[in-house]
Amino acid sequence: MSERDCVFCDIVAGRTPADVVLADDLVVAFLDRSPLFVGHVLVVPRLHQETLADMSPSDLGEFFERVQHVAAVLPTALGADGTFVAINNVVSQSVPHLHVHVVPRRRGDGLRGFFWPRRKYAVGEAFETARAVREALQR
Repeated sequence: MSERDCVFCDIVAGRTPADVVLADDLVVAFLDRSPLFVGHVLVVPRLHQETLADMSPSDLGEFFERVQHVAAVLPTALGADGTFVAINNVVSQSVPHLHVHVVPRRRGDGLRGFFWPRRKYAVGEAFETARAVREALQR
C-alpha cells in the first residue's frame, strides 16, 4: 500500500477527520474509530511505514516516548486502572501503517490475556525455537 491509499496518512495530512489527542513533528495519536474500550488510542508515525521493522532506529526511541506518554496519562484522564499497549505487524494489522494501540484497562473489564489461543511448548521445542531466534539475532 502506498501513502496515497493509506487512511492513516490521510488522517496525518488532515484529509480525513479524526479525534486527535496528540500531534507533533513525529506522531499523530487519535481515538480508534472502533475501540476495544472507550479511550482506545492509536499512535502512528507521520511518515508512512508499514511495520515496526520499517521504522528508522533513530526515530524509534522518540516514537515510543510518545507511546509511553499516552499510556501514562490515559489512566488519569479516563479513570482507568492501567493500559494495554500492542502492535500488530502484518497479521491482524487492519491498516498497513505502523500503529500502536494504547487501550485503557479497568479491573474486571472482561479482557482476558491475549486474544488468541495459547499453548505450551512440546518437549524440546522451546530449546530449538530459542536457538533459531538467537542465531537470527546474531546475523
